[in-house]
This record gives sequence, structure tokens and C-alpha cells, in this order.
Amino acid sequence: MEKVTIKDVAREAGVSISTVSNALNDVDVLNPETKSHVLKVAKQLNYVPNLNGKLLRNGKTKMLGFFTTSVAGPYFYKLVESMSRECDRLGYGLNVFVTKDKQVIMSNILGRRVDGVIIYEELRIDEEEIAAMVKDKIKAVFLDRPLKNETMGSVIFNSFESAYEATKYLISLGHKKIAYISGVDEMYDSVQRKEGYLAALRQYQLPTNEEYIIQGYFEEESTYNAIKSLVHLSPEKMPDAFLAGNDLSAIGCIQALKSNGYEVPLDISVMGFDDIDIAQYFSPPLTTVRNQIARQGILSVNHLVRMIQKKEQGEMMKLPGELIVRGTTQVKIDRY
Repeated sequence: MEKVTIKDVAREAGVSISTVSNALNDVDVLNPETKSHVLKVAKQLNYVPNLNGKLLRNGKTKMLGFFTTSVAGPYFYKLVESMSRECDRLGYGLNVFVTKDKQVIMSNILGRRVDGVIIYEELRIDEEEIAAMVKDKIKAVFLDRPLKNETMGSVIFNSFESAYEATKYLISLGHKKIAYISGVDEMYDSVQRKEGYLAALRQYQLPTNEEYIIQGYFEEESTYNAIKSLVHLSPEKMPDAFLAGNDLSAIGCIQALKSNGYEVPLDISVMGFDDIDIAQYFSPPLTTVRNQIARQGILSVNHLVRMIQKKEQGEMMKLPGELIVRGTTQVKIDRY
């Protein structure tokens, strides 16, 4: 995917580079027919102007871009806050682009509206788009997507190992019927946490039950509704523990269990992921895996700036989780 330049437009239109520049910048020195012809050719060639070039001679904006599908919820609040503070410390601004429109995303990235980009995995930038970014030497850091080359790096959580250890912890409490509340099937973290959960069950020779893998989409309400649909099971078939893909899912799970007469952790243990701010204040306080969300934001900005400054090449950084035991888990009490 070759990047179309202003020279390409001029050649195709049969005019000078200055004529193309005047047409694109709406300078009132051209006759309408010439301007219309140049704009038509530029559109046909999918020309993306370097908007920063109009503002700064060196082409630097001193801005970074964070591209995501959402900024809702405690994870994104902490992530964006930490990125913003690190940008400020390093003398950069942060633009946040919230969109699922690939054309908008790639236009902003290849148009160099920012000096470098941080991309959340859910946007699902495909291999062809990554190749175009590599060809254009775009500096990028991916969150929750393992990727490493000369101009691109990533900062991910060690979700497999964390989920494996969390499941082992529940097993150590005597739980044998452990359910997993998954997030979004295509997302790296969700897949890795599910695989870590299954690996622990296999190691301890505990059966895997498809009915015990519940879709919660990393959302409190979706999980609440999913668990409400599960409680039709007889008490003997109900899970005795839940490992949720994030803390919001764990909270939704606990609320649903409580509304159906179950006590947490007396009847059923529940664990979350992330250790969001509300986890320690929830009733009962939530047992969870602490992910270094703020650290992820700081590292992603720092790594990106160092790539922009040509001080380092792309790296893949994996952040370990930490088991935080609170009040939603306890040793299993056999009642049946």
C-alpha cells in the first residue's frame, strides 16, 4: 500500500505541485475548473494530506493519539488518566479518538495528525493496515495485542498466567465446580484468561463444563443477566465459585447471586480481574487479580516517545498480575 504524495496528484492531474497545494488549501488563485479537476484527482487517488506539514516545518505536532472504541468504565478512566499525565511530563499532548470507523482511524494515522499512536486491541487493525503503517514508519504501541517490530511495540497483561494462578487459588480453597465469566471472544485478554482458567482445570483433573463458561462481555449488566439465567440450575449443579474476566463482571455476578438468595462467599466464592478502585469498597470487598493499568498507560506513552525520538525500537512488554485476597472468597463448605 503505497502512500500517495502531492507529487503523484500533480503528475496525474497534469499540473504543478504548487497548483495542487493551492487547490487543496483553498487558495483563491485558481480558476474553478482547474481546482475542481485537481480535487477530483486527489479523491480518486485517495490522497491523504499531511495536515501537520501546514502547521510546523519539522512535521512534529508534539501530540500523541490514543485510538479506542470506548472510554467508558474504570479501566479506561485509569488508563487515559495515566497516559495523559505521562504525556504532560514528557512535553506532549494526548488526543483521544473514540471510533470504530477504520477509514477515520487510518486517515488520522497515515495523515500524521499526531507524532505517534497508541491503539487499543479491540479496534482490530488488520495485517494490511499494519503493513501500511510499517511502510510509512508510523510509530505505534498496541495495548492488549502482542506485536513487535522496528517501529511498533506493545504493552500487555500476562492474562494467561494470572487466570491460571487465580483458578489454582480457587481450587486450593476446595472449589471444584468453577465457572468462568468471559469478556469478548475475539479480544486477546479475554481469550488468554479463559485459556489460563482451562489450563488450571486440566492440571488438577477437574472437568470442564460448557455450561460453566458464561458470556459477560466485561460488563456488569450483561453479567448480571447471564447469571440470572444460570440460577435455574439445582443447588447441586450450581458452580461453587466464579472467576470473572474483570471486576465489573464479578460485581454483576455477585449482585445476581444475592438477588437469588445466595450468600457470597458463604455459598459461592467470586473473583474478579483488574482491581478497579471500587473493588476494595464493594460489599463484601472483592477478591481479584490486580492488573497494573496505570503502569500500562505510563509504559505505552514512554515507549512510544522513545521510538519517536529514535532512542529505541519496538518492544513487547508483559505486565504480571497480583492476587489480592479480600472478602468474596473463602474455603468451600460442603452442604450437599
